[in-house]
Amino acid sequence: MVIRQNLRTPGPTPIPDDIVAALGSPMIDHRGPEFRDLIRKVTAQLKQVFMTRYDVLILTASGTGSLEAAIVNSLSPGDKVLMPTAGAFGDRFGDAAEAYGAQVQRLLVEWGTAIDPDIIRRALRADPEIKAVLITHNETSTGITHDLEAISSVVKGEFNKLLLVDAVSSLGCIPLPVDGWNCDLVGTASQKGFMIPPGLSFISVSPAAWEAQKTAAMPRFYFDLKAARQYLERGQTPWTPNVAAFYGLSAALDKLLVQGMESVFEHHADIGQFTREGVRDLGLDLLSQDEARASNTVTAVKIPASVDGPRLVKLMHDEEHVVLAGGQGKLAGKIFRIGHLGYVSREDIEEVLAALKRVLPRVGYSAF
Repeated sequence: MVIRQNLRTPGPTPIPDDIVAALGSPMIDHRGPEFRDLIRKVTAQLKQVFMTRYDVLILTASGTGSLEAAIVNSLSPGDKVLMPTAGAFGDRFGDAAEAYGAQVQRLLVEWGTAIDPDIIRRALRADPEIKAVLITHNETSTGITHDLEAISSVVKGEFNKLLLVDAVSSLGCIPLPVDGWNCDLVGTASQKGFMIPPGLSFISVSPAAWEAQKTAAMPRFYFDLKAARQYLERGQTPWTPNVAAFYGLSAALDKLLVQGMESVFEHHADIGQFTREGVRDLGLDLLSQDEARASNTVTAVKIPASVDGPRLVKLMHDEEHVVLAGGQGKLAGKIFRIGHLGYVSREDIEEVLAALKRVLPRVGYSAF
């Protein structure tokens, strides 16, 4: 018997009952007219969520697949790439580019702080041969949302470089107008704000990105976006898609667009602030004190020196049935994270805070 959990990881996220039901719809031929109608419907809806009039393509992959697709369809081995990073996922985006032979210049920013667009400006000014900038919009490992609008104004407005964006934990929850911010390739995934299981990723492609794709020489096969676009024209995908996830996506997009994206953004902003205030009320410190750049999808909380962090997370899971995320990389054992994106309510967060209040004294916390 599976016990109900309050799943507060920053992905995968809980799934509403009506979307669970949609996932069980009868299987169809992915080369037939029913799938053609389905993929055309959800693609048009995704363009509304991405806020773009250009191409959005659906890949059967995790979010990392969309980021790898962004890299291999726009770059060649040896290309110089600038990668400002302030967390584990920023680092990983650069790792993927290096794996395909890009020359990655890393701008290392202290974890828990926001990336200053001026360091990007200085780096681009110093090396005109840089072709692209890779940026993680919302750094899930630290609970920080970087100022993508300001970063784009530098990368695109001042230097006209390619801008590749990891929006896995932001798009659909936090404002990211792809066309308005002039982003070239933006990748995200199904198991975050879209409220469906892992298995689909989505990527927008600008006209400048398609121009880059013509000469990009990194190897690609499964993640060939040109092939994906060609197959989409006839209502198909190049490779077998996750048909069940498409059904869930259709139901999820209906919900999001009926609610309205501005309302979705406001909901996440409200929940994010409520979570941060609740954590502070417990006497705990956030990893970052920069409220202006605090993420509205995940909150990173410092583990006090007196507290047994792994035991805290374990007791929350085993006894309170609240699933928290631990720290990653150099923050392992130093923070825990509360995910609040997608299908989440104030009551879910109240349950987390009440459970923390019960468990913290048992693991060495004496502030109350």
